[in-house]
Amino acid sequence: MNLDAIVESRIEDLEALERLFGKPVHTARQESDHLDADFRKFIEQAPFLVLASSGPDGLDASAKGDAGGFVRVLNDRTLIIPERGGNGRNDSLRNIVANPRVALTFFKPGAAELLRVSGLACLSLAPELLAHYPKPPRCVIVVQVEEAFSQCSRALQQSRLWSSAGMPL
Repeated sequence: MNLDAIVESRIEDLEALERLFGKPVHTARQESDHLDADFRKFIEQAPFLVLASSGPDGLDASAKGDAGGFVRVLNDRTLIIPERGGNGRNDSLRNIVANPRVALTFFKPGAAELLRVSGLACLSLAPELLAHYPKPPRCVIVVQVEEAFSQCSRALQQSRLWSSAGMPL
């Protein structure tokens, strides 16, 4: 592989990017600064999400999952995610303490779309938040929603993620 060719062909500014893909598309129906009824329902049914965070030691994208409804919607701008500890690295938790900006991508098996949520997070030991769960987590991640939107299904369709033929056994 010729690294010089890669460097010479990089897209280095937004104008070049927009020539290739066009300007960003924003639609009022898809985007919101809060969780509308459809977004709430999606979250309440989603058994899996990826939590992206950034901190002094770098970036992290952590998988979180449990039975649908494990992420609780407290109101149209607040979510809580139980944290029970996983692999012991605690990358996302460390990042949240250092930098509260997070992004979440919710997956619902069989659904042709994803739900993306971004906002500010903190870790909490508040008993009233831990009490939302029959098996109390060590702490909860509280996310104050700044943006929520549906993402098109193209990636899911191309990956055949929900197709048994697309899933190795």
